[in-house]
Amino acid sequence: QVQLVESGGDLVQPGGSLRLSCAASGFTFRNYAMTWYRQAPGKERESVATITNTGGYTNYADSVKGRSTISRDNAKNTVYLQMNSLKPEDTAMYYCTTMVERTRYWGRGTQVTVSS
Repeated sequence: QVQLVESGGDLVQPGGSLRLSCAASGFTFRNYAMTWYRQAPGKERESVATITNTGGYTNYADSVKGRSTISRDNAKNTVYLQMNSLKPEDTAMYYCTTMVERTRYWGRGTQVTVSS
């Protein structure tokens, strides 16, 4: 079965950096695009960054563009989200997701809190 397990979330001060990871299993990872979403308390879930199956194309939300980098290691079945210059408004639960055979799968998320 498809499993996505996020890690790397933490409490960090404004201006700090974090690298989130999402370990995938149960499907042929190298064949599928991956996306990071986030959801802050009281807000809708929003797409943060997407990467194609080969990593040749990436797309970012305006809110993180220039501060974040999505990447993947198909040998390790893992997708990453490097976030720099973190702001309090980046505080959210971060999820990775993919669509496999018309079914969308989500991980359980990893919490990022940006606060002094």
